[in-house]
Amino acid sequence: MIRTLELRGVAVRRGGRLLFEGVDLALSAGEACALTGANGAGKTSLLRCVAGLVRPEAGEVAFGEVEPAEARGAGLHFVGHHDGLKPARTAREELAFWTRWCGGADIASAVEALELAPLLDLEVRRLSAGQRRRVALARLLAAPRPLWLLDEPLSPLDARWRARAGALMQQHLAGGGLILAAVHDPLPVATRSLELAA
Repeated sequence: MIRTLELRGVAVRRGGRLLFEGVDLALSAGEACALTGANGAGKTSLLRCVAGLVRPEAGEVAFGEVEPAEARGAGLHFVGHHDGLKPARTAREELAFWTRWCGGADIASAVEALELAPLLDLEVRRLSAGQRRRVALARLLAAPRPLWLLDEPLSPLDARWRARAGALMQQHLAGGGLILAAVHDPLPVATRSLELAA
């Protein structure tokens, strides 16, 4: 199980442009870190680098005693700015797919926590942006994994659901989880901050 996340001198280049370099971070169980910076500074690219979707130009991403392939395959969730949901499928089908894909089983608890029951039989394309985000976040609960990588997790949520998401994040941290989130608005939990300069 992932108990730590370490970035050591990480640099990322995209499209021939060096986004950032020399990024260091040590995150332990129960801690959250907010990635901040201007648009284009590389916040999403850093999340994708930790998730193994982008290769670093330099430096290293480590998960303590857990091998990177194992950590990325079974130890983390990445919920991107785009929710990754198929518009023609129902919310039920999407949640079931992602839960199975991530090796989880507790769909009922996720549905209850995010009040998804009235939405399950609706096609994803009929859901509002906030409702789609709730469906996407449900996989975090239905298939628990220690490290959450979140890209603007609160942006489409109203005040009530931002507060609920904050409570779920706090529960995750209290259970020894870790959160690395790219944000423009502050997270509703205690966080450290790492600013990327464009």
